[in-house]
Amino acid sequence: YGLLGWAMSRYSGAWIGYKCQTEIVECTATVDVDPARLGIVMPELALPTDGLSLRWPDGPHAMERRIEHKMAAVHAFARANGIDRVVHGGGKARLGIVSTGKSWLDLLGALSALGIDEKRAAELGIRLYKVGMVWPLEPEGLKAFAEGLEEILVVEEKRPVLEDQIKALLFNMADRPRVLGKTDERGAPLLPSIGEISAVSVARAIASRLGTPDAELGLHVKTIEAIATSAPGKVIALKREPYFCSGCPHSISTLVPDGSRASTGIGCHMMVIGMERETSTFTQMGGEGGSWIGLSPFTDEKHIFVNMGDGTYFHSGLLAIRAAIAAKVSATYKILYNDAVAMTGGQRHDGEVSVPSIVEQTLAEGAKRVVVVSEKPEAWAGVLPRSVTIHHRDELDAVQRALRDIEGVTVLVFDQVCAAEKRRRRKRGAYPVSPKRAFINELVCEGCGDCSAVSNCISIEPEETEFGRKRRINQSSCNTDLSCIKGFCPSFVTVEGGTIRKPKARAITAGSDQLPMPALAALDRPYNMLLAGIGGTGVITVSAILSQAAHLDGFGLLTLDQTGLAQKNGAVVSHIRLARDPDKLNTIRIGPGEADLVLGFDIVVSASATSMSTFARGRTRAVLDDHFAPTASFVQNTAIDFHQEATLKQLRRAAGEEAVTLVSATKLGLALMGDAIAANMFLLGNAWQRGLVPISLASIDRAIEMNGAGVAMNRAAFGWGRRAAVDLAAVLNAAQTGSAEAPKPETLDDMVARRMSFLTDYQNAAYAHRYRKLVDTARAAEAGLSADSEDFAKAVAVGAFKLMAYKDEYEVARLHRDQSFRKKLAEQFEGDFSIRHHLAPPMISRIDPRTGHPGKIAFGAWINPVFAMLARLKGLRGTRFDPFGRTQERRMERRLAEEYESLISGLSARLTKGNHAVATELARLPEEVRGFGHVKMAAVERFEARKKALLGKLGRENRLETAA
Repeated sequence: YGLLGWAMSRYSGAWIGYKCQTEIVECTATVDVDPARLGIVMPELALPTDGLSLRWPDGPHAMERRIEHKMAAVHAFARANGIDRVVHGGGKARLGIVSTGKSWLDLLGALSALGIDEKRAAELGIRLYKVGMVWPLEPEGLKAFAEGLEEILVVEEKRPVLEDQIKALLFNMADRPRVLGKTDERGAPLLPSIGEISAVSVARAIASRLGTPDAELGLHVKTIEAIATSAPGKVIALKREPYFCSGCPHSISTLVPDGSRASTGIGCHMMVIGMERETSTFTQMGGEGGSWIGLSPFTDEKHIFVNMGDGTYFHSGLLAIRAAIAAKVSATYKILYNDAVAMTGGQRHDGEVSVPSIVEQTLAEGAKRVVVVSEKPEAWAGVLPRSVTIHHRDELDAVQRALRDIEGVTVLVFDQVCAAEKRRRRKRGAYPVSPKRAFINELVCEGCGDCSAVSNCISIEPEETEFGRKRRINQSSCNTDLSCIKGFCPSFVTVEGGTIRKPKARAITAGSDQLPMPALAALDRPYNMLLAGIGGTGVITVSAILSQAAHLDGFGLLTLDQTGLAQKNGAVVSHIRLARDPDKLNTIRIGPGEADLVLGFDIVVSASATSMSTFARGRTRAVLDDHFAPTASFVQNTAIDFHQEATLKQLRRAAGEEAVTLVSATKLGLALMGDAIAANMFLLGNAWQRGLVPISLASIDRAIEMNGAGVAMNRAAFGWGRRAAVDLAAVLNAAQTGSAEAPKPETLDDMVARRMSFLTDYQNAAYAHRYRKLVDTARAAEAGLSADSEDFAKAVAVGAFKLMAYKDEYEVARLHRDQSFRKKLAEQFEGDFSIRHHLAPPMISRIDPRTGHPGKIAFGAWINPVFAMLARLKGLRGTRFDPFGRTQERRMERRLAEEYESLISGLSARLTKGNHAVATELARLPEEVRGFGHVKMAAVERFEARKKALLGKLGRENRLETAA
């Protein structure tokens, strides 16, 4: 179509436009590039003597007459070169289907899902028409196609561009067919006019027009209906939603003060709409704030914030600001300057955009006040006009509160380099590497999530421990923004100096030369592989290697990499279709139930509704990495249930129990190669050795070499993956990771023994026995009801420990002196480094006027002797000599522990089968009492409210049981 478009433009003198959708222009395919294969025909047409091109002078009426001639030339060219053509069905047919572009591929996918090839189409009376020129539609070819048809179904995206033209062109035919598309003959919806058309929706539409003339088609229709009607609510798996990168400036810049709201526009910052940040509406690029101009006279609301990216500002955003100033509305435009077009890969802006130029332009437009908020405010000292104030990003809330009280348009320029761009520049040596890194002492961590709340950072991940869910920082993805250390928690330290310790590869080769060669698929039909993973983890690299290897083997190939917002921690899905005969590959996407292999680099993406629609029992094999990477939803809901087991069950239901293979690719790749990125090639090698990747070993090896990056590591990881498929024990031994068997569930005795040991160190043996006594009371009461249940006793074992081992100053000091903390530091960092503890000690911490909470202070190595002294003074805890015991928080903690002991004693005495469930829920409540200071106080308020509700429920159930 590209060459035809150029030729048509030259012939007709008309502008020719191309619609280039991602699914078409960003796919990979083996194609015939013989320039002689396309013979362009110049039609014999009587053209105006002065030609069709523009000339000077040329008045408007002459231009209009020339356009008529141009359209006639366009139609003639399209007709002569077969741009629109009949694909299937030259004989008698009842149903004609017209489509174009990406929708044509969906149509072919739908026909494949229905088992309809060219021969079957003829049997069913189907004729297909592929349109290459969407407008103006060439009429003669269309009328010839429509001859003898009863009905035409138009398959196209969005608005009915083709459908309306077809209806107009065929209206005067003596025996015209019905034309259906967006609706059927009764006006009922048939194909969607919003969003994306899928092969499933097209297949359902075709089936509704064909009916079920035979059992074969009926079986296919039944399968399609099962896929289409599987409700999204039945999918347990979480979504791998895109999210702000670690250290993204938008994590802070998009915050608004209490009582305010914001609107947004195009850019990465638009993702804020899915977060709880009072940002609810968006516009097209350059329309930011436009809706507020119309709305503001009709509401009591006086002011809003409007987010605008620096790229949008340069493109057309300044015009929106100009319009708002002219309309005399009150709004603060937050121009988010991050020095890169981050959403599309970190390119430079098309022109010169800088903080000083934005400031000067908006002042010249008439902004009432312009301020700059920056992570490095010192960079702008003496550079900006005197009327412009400069603030550190920590002052954002106070600055916004001041601006919202100013009548008229104000501008806040938030200056911070894009986190992803910082990372790219650091790799190139073009941006300084931060000498500081944040680290969490998991023993001190309460798992409250305040660090996630203040930083909005996805690098803070859950750490499941024997004492519950804590937090850890993923040092690989962390961009050293350090906002997290502002969380009100004494578990944070900063590591200054040194470097991240990388495990060293324990082997260079996997001994794969001696492994047996698997039997590969014969490729007598197209073979479909779906790759599912997370952006930035090398999924596209594996896709490229497989595509190149298939090309080297001489196979026909179609590859589609669906990246979306992958670089923002979103999902990546690659469709790879292979065939010995390229003509058998007519659709890019893998259709419903057509996947032969699913390579699951991420379980969540593999279990998505889109991925699982390609599964078919008896056909699909899934090889999955058993590593579970937390989703972005953890940032907003730190107590979220990831449903890991339920997700795996769902995958096994879709493909079949025996068709799903779990491989510890991330764990073993990291242990063997020193880099988690090796996991993907490890998983690929494992699948290849199982005979599930029908590409030769030599071609895969050559493709790895041609890729050029990490050749040695990728070869070794692929070899280790192969070996793991044959001799897992040998691989585990080399990796020194121990048995692959799942750890046995912890018994109640194990739980109690572990916690008694901890409480002995926390206080003394008597304190630990007090804990044991309470658990024994609960255990005995529950045993009297059932010998099989320990839910209540286990809940008491966890809940009592949580409240009794409250983390006061003595305990925080003891845990920072614990050797396991030092060991974990040494496992993650190497070189000459020091640590600083970030604490808010009572009596010496100043109250932050912006938050009303104590501010944190960084303490160096001199604090260690103080920790040692405090740890030795733990015997003062709760006595009249305890200098910290008189604070509201400490008195509250002691009260909670005592009240809990009393509650459990009472519940144990009155425990019945009728109230067992509520009693267990009450016993578990202390798990929600997390955090320090004001964070813990808020948690306790929620705890008390929930406790009151459950006690009320318990009372009602006891009364019902007594009445019974």
